[in-house]
Amino acid sequence: MTENIRQFKEKLIDSYVVGPFSKTSDPAFIEAMGYAGFDFVIIDLEHGPNSVQSVQNLIRAAQIVNTLPIVRVKENTPSVIKEVLDIGAGGIHVPQIRNVEEAKEVMQLAKFAPAGMRGVDRFVRAGNYSSMDKFQYFAEANEAVIVLALEGSEAIQNVDEIMSVEGIDIIFVGPYDLSQSLGVTGQTDHPLVTEKMVEIIDKCVPKGIAAGTFVETTEDAKKWRDLGMRYISYSVEVGIFFQACQEIVQKIKTP
Repeated sequence: MTENIRQFKEKLIDSYVVGPFSKTSDPAFIEAMGYAGFDFVIIDLEHGPNSVQSVQNLIRAAQIVNTLPIVRVKENTPSVIKEVLDIGAGGIHVPQIRNVEEAKEVMQLAKFAPAGMRGVDRFVRAGNYSSMDKFQYFAEANEAVIVLALEGSEAIQNVDEIMSVEGIDIIFVGPYDLSQSLGVTGQTDHPLVTEKMVEIIDKCVPKGIAAGTFVETTEDAKKWRDLGMRYISYSVEVGIFFQACQEIVQKIKTP
């Protein structure tokens, strides 16, 4: 897993990564996405039907196909962050970050000392159930990818302070939340949205942080890739599956 994380982070510097959100509870979907070539999958605990118990099998499936399993947690709390990292998540996607204090709290909960104060237990899946040297485990665990999702006008106003927190790998900005904060709700292609997104990208670069966003079309994925986004979340697997099924049905039923 550690080597996979390092390769992932290298791509964030030199290139870009692409992966979908996932609301499935079936490991087969995760494996299929990996075989398709996605770099990562965001296993969704915030808006999905899974529990920590079921997520560990989804993480296993992602690891089999060398796709980085990132878990979007429900909230920024000790129990949730610790649990998904203990079962082997390669990274965490934390929603609703609004200010620098909340960003610092994530680091405290996600990393072992001296970088943070994550609860210590090496008898967990991430530590190979204690078969891994404990000091190696503690060091490698601190390499987990940290994605902070900035949502709402307060977060956008505090972006500079949030970026000052050490240990952030990715700043994730949703175009819908940003459009609302700019007074053009839902207009994700509005020039104001594009301008602000590019401004955030430019701020991330000198700090060694990758900028990320959510897209629903390949055209938008290419647009933001070319504008400097390094972490591109492409749609949701259930939506991708629906779209593929719909296109098949339409083609077959068209005279």
